[in-house]
Amino acid sequence: RPARCICVRRTPSCRVVKPLADIRLFDTGSDALAALHAACFPDAWTAAAIDALLATPGTFAYAHDDGFVLARAAGGEAEILTLAVTPSARGKGLGRRLLQAATGKAREMGAQTMFLEVGADNPAALALYAGLGFAKVGTRKGYYSGRDALVLRLSLAGDFA
Repeated sequence: RPARCICVRRTPSCRVVKPLADIRLFDTGSDALAALHAACFPDAWTAAAIDALLATPGTFAYAHDDGFVLARAAGGEAEILTLAVTPSARGKGLGRRLLQAATGKAREMGAQTMFLEVGADNPAALALYAGLGFAKVGTRKGYYSGRDALVLRLSLAGDFA
């Protein structure tokens, strides 16, 4: 069986096969993460902002050439700070794999629960999170430049999808 890849075979829009197994714990080069974030969001975070977050205790990131997840864990809880997957790699399992890696690390760090905020107007992300077992626990009015965000929660006590 072939490895799960962002592109199973080369296509005009994807000239290189990028296995999902290439997800790694991030250690250096926040410029690359900032570039990925800019490819995904209109209000992208700078490398300096990402560095500042990574410098805080309990914060970690997992990265792939086409995306990354930035999270932190403390006091028995974890939070996804951002999940960025480039538009060309969406819908192919990368976001799920990044979240699984972050959830595993958060568990290792003693977290029992994970939280995140997601745009209420982002059906693809909402479907991803629901498929992993996240449930709505609140709403933040106007959180994203006037757009509402939903607060989602996942128990890390059981098996993660």
